Amino acid sequence: MTYRMTAQTFRFHSHQFQSRVRSAFKPRKPRHRLLRFAVGLVGLALIVLLVMFGVVVGAAMLVAGLAYKLWHGRGKPIAARRSHDPRVVDAEYRVVEKPAIDR
Repeated sequence: MTYRMTAQTFRFHSHQFQSRVRSAFKPRKPRHRLLRFAVGLVGLALIVLLVMFGVVVGAAMLVAGLAYKLWHGRGKPIAARRSHDPRVVDAEYRVVEKPAIDR
């Protein structure tokens, strides 16, 4: 059996091809009103379920992160202020040498 290529084989701009491609990706709604309403409710319930799942997972991640920080922070001493004077700045200083060339 031989297959012959016609002039229409690789033409994708025909009306028939475009209508088949368009209908392949179109959502099909049921015609009955109650069935259409039920499918809408199922879709809405699915969206609510996914949002709630995301909220629960996000909250669990926040709680786990806070628990991790609290657990690993135990036993470490908190730095105490040496002076209560607000004018005192505690820092590390380095002596800079005098430049070799004066201006």
